Amino acid sequence: MKYFTLISFFMITLVSAQNNKTTISGQVTIEGIPVPYASIYVKNGTNGTDANENGDYNLTLASGEIILIVKSQGYRTLETPLTLTPGVNQIINFEMIEDVLGLDQVVVSATRNRISKKEAPVIVKVLSPKLFNATQSVSLADGLNYQPGVRLETNCQNCGFTQVRMNGLQGQYTQILVNSRPVFSALNGVYGLEQIPVSMIDRVEVVRSGGSALFGSNAIAGTINVITKEPVNDSWEISTNLGLIDGKTADRTVNINGSVVSEDLKSGVTVYGIFRDRDAYDANNDGFSEITELKNNSLGLKTFLRPNDNSKIGLDFTAIREYRRGGNKLELSPQFSDITEELDHNTVFTGLDYELFNDDHTNTLSVYTSLQHTDRGSYYGGLGGGRTAEDSIAANNAFGNTKDLAFVAGAKFNHEFKNNDIVTAGIEYQLNDTNDAIIGYNRLVDQKVNSIGVYGQYEWKPIERFSALIGVRLDNVNVDGYYTIQDIESSSDVSETVISPRLTLLYNLTDELKFRGGYARGFRAPQAFNEDLHISSVGGEQRFVILSNNLESEFSNAYTASFDYTKDFNKTQTNLLVEGFYTTLKNPFTIVSTGTPLSNGSILEETRNGSGAYVTGANIELSVSPSSDLFLQAGLTVQKSIFKEDQLLFESDGSIPGEQDVLLDEFVRSPNTYGFLTSSWEVSDVFKLDVTGSYTGSMIVPLVVSDSGFVDLIDTESFFDMTTKLTYHFDPIENFHVELSGGVQNIFDSYQSDFDTGAGRDSTYVYGPNRPRTFFIGLKFGDF
Repeated sequence: MKYFTLISFFMITLVSAQNNKTTISGQVTIEGIPVPYASIYVKNGTNGTDANENGDYNLTLASGEIILIVKSQGYRTLETPLTLTPGVNQIINFEMIEDVLGLDQVVVSATRNRISKKEAPVIVKVLSPKLFNATQSVSLADGLNYQPGVRLETNCQNCGFTQVRMNGLQGQYTQILVNSRPVFSALNGVYGLEQIPVSMIDRVEVVRSGGSALFGSNAIAGTINVITKEPVNDSWEISTNLGLIDGKTADRTVNINGSVVSEDLKSGVTVYGIFRDRDAYDANNDGFSEITELKNNSLGLKTFLRPNDNSKIGLDFTAIREYRRGGNKLELSPQFSDITEELDHNTVFTGLDYELFNDDHTNTLSVYTSLQHTDRGSYYGGLGGGRTAEDSIAANNAFGNTKDLAFVAGAKFNHEFKNNDIVTAGIEYQLNDTNDAIIGYNRLVDQKVNSIGVYGQYEWKPIERFSALIGVRLDNVNVDGYYTIQDIESSSDVSETVISPRLTLLYNLTDELKFRGGYARGFRAPQAFNEDLHISSVGGEQRFVILSNNLESEFSNAYTASFDYTKDFNKTQTNLLVEGFYTTLKNPFTIVSTGTPLSNGSILEETRNGSGAYVTGANIELSVSPSSDLFLQAGLTVQKSIFKEDQLLFESDGSIPGEQDVLLDEFVRSPNTYGFLTSSWEVSDVFKLDVTGSYTGSMIVPLVVSDSGFVDLIDTESFFDMTTKLTYHFDPIENFHVELSGGVQNIFDSYQSDFDTGAGRDSTYVYGPNRPRTFFIGLKFGDF
């Protein structure tokens, strides 16, 4: 009898539980078109599902009051309160709204975890393929100007060395990541921004202000995270573009992309490739290039495998072969020219990661490793163009070779609590091994940097309107470096342990207005950075940088505060961001021109510690979208970059009467005002018009006088570089799309007019837009 009673009890309990359930179903659409694979789940719960390829979903839930959330990449997140009655099924359809402003994008650079942009405690800006397409960007370097506080500059006529400046700080203050891994080395920082084609980029996430607490040293100004394309669905495309620089110099590109994903979505692969061929451009008809000859052949892939519902394996691989040359007599071998810089890069980026998580994704373990290897042949020299026998002998000494290895391996674990707090902890090992040798000059950079770091952070969300991110990283850094040029040598033997804390706050003052504030500490150990690995020419002689023997580590304290206002006026989406920043530098690394010639006539520069500096300013960005057909965005940065004491830029050796030291109290090549604008208009179903532009204000740029090595300071003019592009789209057959495009870059021909000339020029006297007026046409076709 007792067994019958027990069975009856369980049967009654089971029936009661079933009676307490209800089923909701429906379809997710936008303007009547299904949105496939949208996520539908209960807020602060563990129940959810994904819509199918037709946007249909079905979900069984316990009765009661809930908030149902619908999310899909590219659309605004919807929250709908529902009252579920036991046994009463409901049909709930959702009409999505396109996220034209990108406020609901999921990013990873803010916390090293996936999080919505609007929920992130730090500001994350995203460069999308739409922007790269609108600005006619061929490489990563072309599109970086279109974010507040970010400016891309070219630093050499002979080789096209580029660097990105963030919040007024030089390129070596920004940590560039590839798929969230710090394998973009100091050597890559010299030419790598132009080597990464946009055809391989899914998006670029930009975080301003210090990131050393997450990513280690060198993330003082911020981080730029290049996320390569992932397989999402079956697609393919082929595109080709022709640009005519100043209407006469050809820049040709061909891109190929393709993705295949299994029907069960458990595996996929995407493949991308580029061929680029750009001729050299001479702006002032002196026979010497201002834009280098360039050939780039790149091929890569990214693939994933889900062995089960609780794990994922990812692999990425990219091979880049790039050749560039500038100077004169490009048709001859470099040693027979008056001046030449020639670089032949073979670079490989690869990474492997494994993710393991529980059923409700509250625990996630990631194990990863990434590697970058570059083998570079180089020539930095000249004076072999029939001058003297001694010049010809010296010209043959300018060949060099560089091998560069960057490796990272680590593990990360995060746990999400029931109250949505998240704790993250990790350990990471980083290695950068560089050997850069020019035997004929007795020039060597032999440097190995080892770093092991442990980090932890806590995302605290005590109430719905407030969250805080508290993080700290402990790094043990070892630098073993040996540097020589002619008969001068120096070394760096550093072993230090550094703590980098971080605190950021997010408070929703209202549903429309958010406040963010933060503090981050950063550091850089004494080592050669991109500027130190770049060789330029003055007066036909090379200019080399060597590290001071007394160089000490550099530290920073970065403070930010911002207000982020989002408001919909009927169908018009708007967003206004006002952000202030203040960063102090202790022992800042500065390059001083000594004015002392080496035994072979070359000019010596030395990296030393400055007395201190600070950068302060504000970023303002306004985005407006009256409809999904029209998007407008503009940004402005106003800043100052100041040395606390006058900084020595040129050190006179007293050999020339009247020659004096050159001092200044502000950063060179750092305009106090710069900005951008972008606009996109879907004129009709087949025509699209993009108008974009960047503004660069006046700045101080040093000019080395070739016959003395003396440094003169030039106040530059301001520039406005605007691009217009018209695209025509049509579908000749089902699942086959064609786009024809054309336009003009730098339509007003706002370009530097006072380049230094001849073999004796200062090749680093370059500023402003990276190309003059350029006409372009393009063709793209495929199933995309």
